[in-house]
Amino acid sequence: MPPAPGSSMMSTNRALRSARDAVDSHQVWELDPDTIEDGRIADRLDPDDVVDLRDAIETNGQTVPILVRRHPTTPDRYLLVYGRRRLQAIRNSAKVTTVRALIASMGDDDAVKAQISENMARRDLSFIERALFAQELVETGFGNQTQVAEVLTVTKSSVSMAIAIAEMIGRDLIRAIGPAHGIGRPRWEALGKAIEERQINRDRLIEVAESLRSEAEVAMVIDDASAEPNEVSVRAFEAVFEAAGVPERPARKPAKAPLPVRAS
Repeated sequence: MPPAPGSSMMSTNRALRSARDAVDSHQVWELDPDTIEDGRIADRLDPDDVVDLRDAIETNGQTVPILVRRHPTTPDRYLLVYGRRRLQAIRNSAKVTTVRALIASMGDDDAVKAQISENMARRDLSFIERALFAQELVETGFGNQTQVAEVLTVTKSSVSMAIAIAEMIGRDLIRAIGPAHGIGRPRWEALGKAIEERQINRDRLIEVAESLRSEAEVAMVIDDASAEPNEVSVRAFEAVFEAAGVPERPARKPAKAPLPVRAS
């Protein structure tokens, strides 16, 4: 029985797609950075802080490829799965014109899971960056808190607590402060509770954070010296923390010595 009209062409197309996907998964490609779109959930608060990475790539080359997937509707365009900082560093470079990339065949959910896996393998995301990432995973419909906790390999209670803290503080204020590496959950939580309990105007706190960042930029120009971005972010957190009037933790009282036991 002869094949139905068009079936031969469909089989050929499937074979070509399978062959292309097999090659994609085993080859590092040199891609034009401008052909790559990034519509993923943000997992960093300072994604453009890539000066050192750009310099390293210009000196030593791009040692680790990024991961992309083919655009579902536009030929010769790609969607970023992970490697945002490497991509941005090369876009900012006047010396490196192509980005080394692996091309994967995956859908939206698998792409998010791959981003999460790469995210969790890194140790340089701050507490508040991870909290915002978990919050956006839930808000964008990736899954509920239990499902997000499973893919993040953490407990549901830790995800619930992180999201609650992010909601208390507010995304705009968090972005104004920055990642603040070294500032852990207790201090972020204390800031969030102070804002809610005292009904502090978040716009005023945003002004405090942005003012400190502006002062740091002016100091860099005047003193011809650059401050580490995280140092500025930590100082912005401290300024907001103080402006919110968060009380310092009271010193722990020394434990009372046990009463002497009288000999009978």
